Amino acid sequence: MSILALRVRKGVTVSAHVLRRCLAAHAPVTDKDCTSITPPYDKLLNKLERVRELLDHRPLTLSEKILYSHLADPEKNLSGGGKIRGETYLQLNPQRVAMQDASAQWVVPFLRPLQFMSAGLARCAVPTSIHCDHLIQAVDGAASDLERSIVSNKEVFDFLESAARKYGIEFWKPGSGIIHQIVLENYAAPGVLITDSHTPNAGGLGLLAIGVGGADAVDAMTGTPWELKAPQVVGIHLTGTLNDWATPKDLILYLAGKLTVRGGTGRILEYFGPGVHAQSCTGLATVANMGAEVGATTSVFPYTTNMRAYLQATRRTPVAHDAGKAAARGYLSADEGAEYDEVIEVNLSELEPMINGPFTPDLATPLSKFGAFVQENGWKDEVSACLIGSCTNSSYEDMTKVAEIAHQAKTAGLKARVPFLCTPGSEQIRATMERDSVTSGLQDVGAVVLANACGPCIGQWKREDSKDEENAILTSFNRNFKSRNDGNRHTMNFLASPTVVTAMAFSGKLSFNPMTDSIILPNGKPFQFLPPIGQDLPSSGFTLGNTDYYPRPMPEPRPETEVIIKKDSQRLEILEPFLSHFGPHNPRSFELPPSKVLMRVRGKCTTDHISAAGPWLKYKGHLTNISENTLITAVNDEGGDVNVAFDHDHNATETASDTIPTIAKRLKSRKQPWALVVDENYGEGSAREHAALQPRFYGCNIIIARSFARIHETNLKKQGVLPLWFADKADYSRIDSGDTVETIGVADLLSGNKTAGIDLRISKRSGETFQIPVKHTMSTDQLNWLRAGSALNFIRSRML
Repeated sequence: MSILALRVRKGVTVSAHVLRRCLAAHAPVTDKDCTSITPPYDKLLNKLERVRELLDHRPLTLSEKILYSHLADPEKNLSGGGKIRGETYLQLNPQRVAMQDASAQWVVPFLRPLQFMSAGLARCAVPTSIHCDHLIQAVDGAASDLERSIVSNKEVFDFLESAARKYGIEFWKPGSGIIHQIVLENYAAPGVLITDSHTPNAGGLGLLAIGVGGADAVDAMTGTPWELKAPQVVGIHLTGTLNDWATPKDLILYLAGKLTVRGGTGRILEYFGPGVHAQSCTGLATVANMGAEVGATTSVFPYTTNMRAYLQATRRTPVAHDAGKAAARGYLSADEGAEYDEVIEVNLSELEPMINGPFTPDLATPLSKFGAFVQENGWKDEVSACLIGSCTNSSYEDMTKVAEIAHQAKTAGLKARVPFLCTPGSEQIRATMERDSVTSGLQDVGAVVLANACGPCIGQWKREDSKDEENAILTSFNRNFKSRNDGNRHTMNFLASPTVVTAMAFSGKLSFNPMTDSIILPNGKPFQFLPPIGQDLPSSGFTLGNTDYYPRPMPEPRPETEVIIKKDSQRLEILEPFLSHFGPHNPRSFELPPSKVLMRVRGKCTTDHISAAGPWLKYKGHLTNISENTLITAVNDEGGDVNVAFDHDHNATETASDTIPTIAKRLKSRKQPWALVVDENYGEGSAREHAALQPRFYGCNIIIARSFARIHETNLKKQGVLPLWFADKADYSRIDSGDTVETIGVADLLSGNKTAGIDLRISKRSGETFQIPVKHTMSTDQLNWLRAGSALNFIRSRML
């Protein structure tokens, strides 16, 4: 049924310009050179045939096909007949690396090139790109914010651009857009394996985009096989059709509530069923993007006609052509009879809009029940700001839907009642929005369009109102931890689809339900929004906008280029290698040296708690400076205070307690290694590598957790910190600050005894001692990282 027929049946009047955009044919486009982005399908399929032989031709999930076809050595990983998913470590060769300019979840790009330089290579082993998206602060609007940020961050941008030029890395300049959106628009290809920062947006194009930290990226950049424990695979069977206000964002918000922030850990979410094929490519990208918030390794979908259309619209017809042939050979979908570790059934016809939060992305409430939820919690029934866009929801489809809501509001004489901020995901999206009058439509009702950057989603928001006051904002972002967006721990961020967020901006009430509620107009008449219709792809094609932001594809390295690091810089600092824990300085030989417990961390401790973003982002390239924010929003379980640690060995000139970084620095100055005791899902959220670098820099060598988030656990291992899991979670409460922790069994592991267990001997300050068992997930290679002091040390030792 056509959109027009649907509207007439419902008695809805839609402006002619919206209908024309929705019904017009797509304009022809000129394809780009796809040589470097087209997967080597024949090679991948040949390797997959060898994999099938090793696995006795059992049916494979799509996730397994893509993962196993990227194995460096299938025989090494798959021979032997043992269990693979959830058990076997895989050595993989990703096809591409993408890095942003500041977030350490992502890899800290201005440390990444530093790390890469120290590995001693002339160029990257795989195509690599750097994206300047994290250092642009939202203040007034796109033009002034971008200009100001380029000036204030010039030192960092110059450094990154010179490093990119030297090593043949594609450099996307400030203003080009958000890494995840740019990867989807330019580099993603069905059936390929790439590493990105933790938000795997590109999965919407039928590939595995797996979030990693900077040291993992170095593996791929140097041609070193990247190690990943084979994930379990959760099948999510989609049936039915989304209704009215429901969007793909609501699907993942619903699943976040079902799975929780831990439910996807060590698992790939693989969607299948007729409901997949009805969704746009960018809608699937939204679902994949936020899959990281349930801890998923990544998300993937079978190849669809909408993916093909998106590839063609973004000038990648050669990729679509080859992907179609690979799909016909069975590569881009699961085999019939493939077994999943769990299957979740979702009928899209029954799905309603969701609102998730506050303070955690898995607290899911249906929109129809949200008003009662607000009342039950005693919150003010008001919204202080509405924000749309970011990497999660800034597609052309999203923006045309919110533009229709804005058009309805304007026709009724309404303007946004609260600050209404819009972040385009890329220069391509921004320019296309502007050409098609989407931007002007939003501005007409009071929206402020921000720069093509991460902005408020990662805390780059200079917010002047509601400081230190409880308030509620609605966003279409993917993450909503305390203090994340504006630095105010009292700001409650509720996550919703961009359509719901936009409608809320005109009501100003937290309890407003645009599906059923009306807004009283100045003339006393009620006004109710109609369900919006968007357009997945622009009828006139995408326009590139300002191509000065774009890199030259696959540039040749220019080794004569001087990498620019300003003397005495407070923004950039050469990363010195961490020392090994083992050697003459350690009287315990190949056991870790005795470690003092710095603190016991209570409850949720995300990478935002461990290494805050916002104003600290400017120090991402300077480990000494950024380490001053280590754990400053963490809660000490001994007393319940934020950013307080105890020094049980202080001298007469020192205080018995101080900030967490201060006490950590004292221990470092005494050459005293230290340990952390932490709660469930430690390190969830952004794949912020500094959350591992900073504790290691201050002398942490052990972290004992009830459980870890996947990327953060790997990041700790990469930096030479030993992550251990309580065998009995009740032991968490038995270890206090100032206690001494000693490992028993690490030496056996390092000597090659793969079955050796690890115990911890705890010496209390009272003189009492006891021993507890702990678990670990260290592979052979990861033990080599621990022995060397870091993964980078180990890579360098093999290359010298």
